This record gives sequence, structure tokens and C-alpha cells, in this order.
Amino acid sequence: QKEMSRKLCYLIVLSVLGGHRPSLFLVGVQVRKKMVEKYVREEPMIRGPKFVVRLRSHTVFENSPIKLFCTVEGFPVPIVTWYKDGVILEHGSAGRYIVDDNVGMRSLEIPRCGTDDTAQYSAVASNIHGQASSQASIIVKSKHCSFSAPGYTKINITFTEKFGPVFASEGGSASLTATMHLEPNLANLQPDSQWYRDDTRLVDSKWVKINTGRGTSTLTIPNLFKDDEGLYTLRLVTKGGTAEHSAFISVSDGPPPVVGAPGAPMDIRIHDANRDYVIVSWKPPNTTTEGPILGYFVDKCEVGTENWAQCNDHPIKICKYPVPGLFEGHSYYFRVRAVNARGISKPSRMSDPIAALDPTEFERLHGEKHTEEEEPTLLITEGRSMPEGKPPGVSSGIYASETDRTYVVLSWKAPAYSSKAPMWYYIEKCQVGTAAWQRVNTQVPIRSPRYAVFDLAEGKEYQFRVLSANMYGTSEPSEPSKLIQTQALKGVPSAPGQVISTRETDTSLLIQWAPPKEPNNLIGYYIDQCVKGSKDWTSANHKPHSSTKFVVSGLTTGETYVFRVQAINELGLSDESQESSPLSVKAALTSPTAPYDVALLGCDGQSMVLNWKKPLHTGGTAINAYFVDKRRSGATMWREVHIPAVTERVYQVEGLTQGAIYQFRVYAANLAGLGKSSKASADFSCEAWTMPEPGPAYDLTASEVRDTSLVLEWKKPVYYGSGPITGYHVEYAKKGSSDWTRANETAVSHRYLKVRVICILKTCFLIKRDINDFTVSRSSLLLLNNM
Repeated sequence: QKEMSRKLCYLIVLSVLGGHRPSLFLVGVQVRKKMVEKYVREEPMIRGPKFVVRLRSHTVFENSPIKLFCTVEGFPVPIVTWYKDGVILEHGSAGRYIVDDNVGMRSLEIPRCGTDDTAQYSAVASNIHGQASSQASIIVKSKHCSFSAPGYTKINITFTEKFGPVFASEGGSASLTATMHLEPNLANLQPDSQWYRDDTRLVDSKWVKINTGRGTSTLTIPNLFKDDEGLYTLRLVTKGGTAEHSAFISVSDGPPPVVGAPGAPMDIRIHDANRDYVIVSWKPPNTTTEGPILGYFVDKCEVGTENWAQCNDHPIKICKYPVPGLFEGHSYYFRVRAVNARGISKPSRMSDPIAALDPTEFERLHGEKHTEEEEPTLLITEGRSMPEGKPPGVSSGIYASETDRTYVVLSWKAPAYSSKAPMWYYIEKCQVGTAAWQRVNTQVPIRSPRYAVFDLAEGKEYQFRVLSANMYGTSEPSEPSKLIQTQALKGVPSAPGQVISTRETDTSLLIQWAPPKEPNNLIGYYIDQCVKGSKDWTSANHKPHSSTKFVVSGLTTGETYVFRVQAINELGLSDESQESSPLSVKAALTSPTAPYDVALLGCDGQSMVLNWKKPLHTGGTAINAYFVDKRRSGATMWREVHIPAVTERVYQVEGLTQGAIYQFRVYAANLAGLGKSSKASADFSCEAWTMPEPGPAYDLTASEVRDTSLVLEWKKPVYYGSGPITGYHVEYAKKGSSDWTRANETAVSHRYLKVRVICILKTCFLIKRDINDFTVSRSSLLLLNNM
């Protein structure tokens, strides 16, 4: 088709020119062919497949058409294979599946969907440098089936095995595995397993291996670097919601090449890649026990070789370095080493490969799309449409897209230009106050409207202008830029503020601190820990942490720790903060469990006196408040009966309606918050008590428990009956038995009793009865004891 278009263009040109000057058109075609060949040679040496636009899931009715789209790039051009539930699609069978490739846009079409097309579909792109994949689900609904069918819209996920925190060092490996139970468990509706490190989505690569099967998902890091440290989260995504689990991986420094040498830098990033330079940045290592870092060496290696070359002769003190002298069209790796008085660290993990290309040519090579506002560039092959032999027009709109201490990155708008002659640029600078313009690039022509100007004075103001040039001459200078000031060296950040530690679990603590008052381009923080009384400080994290809170894991239960924090920028580490207050490691405070056994102690027809038992688990601290709710029996709405908190477990509820039946529930609270409510009480009728016997005693407690005896204590009843209480009887029985035995034949007048029972390691119920001059009371609340 392209050949037919080329011939048609040739015929049109001949007809317009009357059959004359066909050589002009042929020259244009040859120029274009040579330019294309030139661009192909400048393609990066390694470009594994990458999905620019990923597949998206769809839900459709049966007999409807559906089409999945994706866009993938890579060099050489990747081959895309389509799978259905892990099985290669036979797209040539009776036209059921139609696969298309339209200028990089890959698609899979199902012209007429059936319910058996419900599945997970995958597009796997591969070339000689690797492979990448994208998945999406197609759910086909029967027209007789509602969209709320539980098998399609809700999948319940329960983790049956979870991964825990991992503590390792550089050069080791780590593996996280989780198993889950799905209900319902459908082969073609499996959840999408997504792994994250902090907030970054992870994909299968040479650094991370992800393996997900039915009911299991595993992430493996075969060769750990400090870059791999972070909070790892497995997120299972279904149409009905998500389930997730997280754990921290700590990666400490490996053995240094020389004793006392610093740890390796990390997080190597490449900025502003151009045809002959890149800017490399990194993050500094922690120096808890090592000496201060004196500087860094940056190394480069051309892709396809193993020859690492040092880029700078002397250590540089900041964590950013422009690397010039690259060969256009070649791809490179970069790494960084730290230096102190003892020696040089191990190298950092190498960067991803980056190609030295002009930004505009890189966009053109990678098929940059035009926006709706942009006009597509038209290649003119007939020489008379653009006058030759003239220099280009004047550039405009020059500005600084990035500034640093010793360089700025300039961008500008190129002039309108469609000549076949190559165009390039010259940049001139003028320091404010000198009025002298100096050409920046005297030897290297600039081909793209973006360039970094190095070797500037720190904290000074400059103006810049651009000249466009071709083989026929140079344009007039552009209008000078606005004043552009390089950054001044402000130093490391000030020390962070107060450090506070709080309990998290029985092996971890939560550390929080105030940010520094002078951040000075803050990168993050390092946290150090130390057992109280020692001076053996160790790193709690080995990669800069960005927020002002951090959970320190892997601590010893019962041990007491102190902490300190340092802030980091590209110049290094701040002074240490003040140490936190010592804190012992034990389980954190939680809200209490629910009270139970809400009982009625008395009623006068307008109020009721309630009692309840305190929660079985207080949450690690004392309970300081109770709250009581009431409702009429049969009603659904609960109402709080008091605003101030109740501190005792006896409370008189006022303002009740005589003869009405009520239910009550109770909440307990501590320093951690409000716990859950008790179960609703039994139905209590608001009828005045007039019986002669006393009401029940309450708060029956046991102490001094022995194999065959214990001491009981209780509180006197609220309702006395027809006369004063003269004594108490105590009864006991084995759990599950109704055979009660009286512990004291003679009533005791005091509210305690030592009870001897012959039921060693058995569970017993003990019951107490009150006596007045008229009769024996109703039973007190039961007390359950493990004897």
C-alpha cells in the first residue's frame, strides 16, 4: 500500500509538471530515504516491549461485538500474541477472533460474543530484549440474567496465609507469598493481583519477578538492593471491591569493600537526556556508624559492553552530576559510588538504559502523536515550494525549564522551517552587569530546542538568547530571556524537630517527628535506633523516607528504645535531632472489648438501677468511662440516657415510664477510644419492687485462688426489701450441673468468705444469697471461675 501511494504521488507530480523535471521528485524521495535510515541507526540499542496503552476490561451482553485495544512500543518492533485464560487464541478459526495491527495500535475483536467468551484475555508483546504483558477481563452477560448476579459482581476474598516483614541485606534475596480463598472461585473471573512498593506499581522485570496463579501470588526479588526497601502491598482487585495486605522489607548495607567505607548510594535517576549529555541524580546513604561522605564518583557503561568508565576525576559533593561527552544514538547505563576517609563504597544499582538522542528526534522516532490543536508536519519533496539558499528564521520564547546551582536547562520555540537543509542552534549567555554576550556551544551544534548550559556561577543572574543556523547562514539573535538566576548553595537541612515514639505492636513502634525549619530542597529522612543505656546506634531505614512518620519493625518485645532522625538533601545529612523519650516495646493500646451481663439491681417504677461486668480485655490501659443506651422493647432505635461519662458500673436510669418494658446496652472507653457495645440486656419491666426479700448482691469477685479454695467478695444489694440485711449465704456448683452446694451453713454478716471446694482444675459457678429478717433474697449474679 505504501508503494502504491509512492507511485501515485510520482504520477501526480509528473502530470502537474507536464512530464518535466522528474529528477526533483526523485531527489526528494532519496533525501527522505536517507533521513529515515539515519533515524533508524539512531534508535536505542536496547528497547524491550512496553505497553503505552494497556487493555481495559469490559462487560457486555451476549451476541454483542467487543474489541480490545492496546498500544505497544519497542525496538525491534515487538510481536504480540493473544491469550484467553492462558491459552493461545486461534484467531484464524471461522472469524470468531479478529486480530489487527494498525500503525502500532493492536486490537482483538470478537464480532459476536457468547457466554463462553467470559474470560481473562492477555496480550503478550516480545522481542529479542524481553517481553511485557497486559490483561483485561471480558464478562458476557446473558440477556436473561441480571447484572447483579453474585457470581459476576461480588467475589469475597479471604487471605488464608499472609507474608510478614523481611529483614535482609544487599546481595540477598526476598520472597513474599500470600494465599487466598475466593468465594465463588471462578476460573475466568480471577482477581487482578497488583503488587506495590510504597505507592509504585510493580511489574515483572529483571529486578522483580511476579508469579500469580489461582489462589496464590508470589513476589520475588532475586538480588536485593537498598532501592528495594519499602512497604510492599498485595492488592487483589475484583468488580466487587479490593482486599489487600502489606509488610515491610528492610534492606541493610552489605559488607563494604573496605572496613569503614560508606554504604552504596541509591535511586539513580536520569534527567534531561540529550544527544551528547545526561544529568544523573541519586540519594545519599545513611552514615550512622561510618565517617562523613566526602563525595561521589559517577560511572558509565555503554549498553552491550561491560566496560565501566569513571566520569569525574575528583569526587563531587552534591547528589547530581551532568555527564557530557556521550555519543549520539548510543545507549548507556550509569551507577554511583560514595567516598569517605576510609575508602570507596560498593556501586549502586545501575540505572535503566538511556539513549543519547535529541529530544525532538526521539519523539519523531517513537511516533509522537499530534494533539488536536497541532498541525501534522508535511514533508515537501518538490524543491520550488521552499526557497533554498536562505538562513532560517528567528527563534522565540526562550525560558529556563530547570535551574540548579551551576547549570540551567533552556527551552525555546523553533522558527517555522521546512527546508531540506539541516538546521541547528547556537546559544549565547550574558551575566547581568557585564553586557558581554558569550557563545556557549562553539564546537557542538544543537539540533533540538532544548539544551542544558553548564559551568555557570552559583547564585548569579543571566540572560540567554538563541541563534538559528543552517548551511546558508545564521539568523538574527532571539529576544533575550528574562533574568534567570542559578540556585545558591544553602547547605544541608536543619535538624528535624521533636521525635515522639508510640506503641504499634509487640515488635514495632511508630515514630513521628516535626520537619526541619530549613528544609533546603529536602529529599527525605533517616531514622536511627538505640537500646536505652547503650550507644550502639543502628539504622532503622536504609533508604530515605519521605513522610514524617515511620513504623520501626523487628524490635525486641520488652526492650526499651530511643530514636533520633536526620534530614537529607542533595548535599548530605543534617545534624541529628534530639533523642526521643525511652519507650518499651509492647502491644499498643486498643479500645476495650464490650461489657457484658447487664443486670437489674432495683426499680421504683420511675427509674431502674443497672449493673454490668467490666470488659474481659481493657485494651492495655484502665477503663475511664462507660456509656449507657436504652430503648423500648421491640424498638430499633437506641437513645443515650446520659451525656457525662459514667465511671462506676452502677447507674440509675431516671425518667422511665411505669409499666413499660426496656432494654439496655453499655459501652466502655479508655485512652484509645470507645469500644463495642454490650449485647442488649434482657427485657426489664419498669414496675416498682415491693417484695419483702432483698435484691441481689453484685460485683462478685474472686481472689487468692488455690487448688481447693478461693476468697469471694461482693457488694451489698441496692434494694433491701422489708428490713435490714442480716447475713449472706454462698453456694457453688460445677459448670453444667444444677446440683448446688451451700458453702456456709451459717450466714455471714460481712461481705467476704473463704470457700473450700473439692473440684481441682474444674470450672465452677458460685452463687450468693442475701438474708434479711423476713426471707432469703433472689440469687446474685453468677461468677464463673476456673479452679
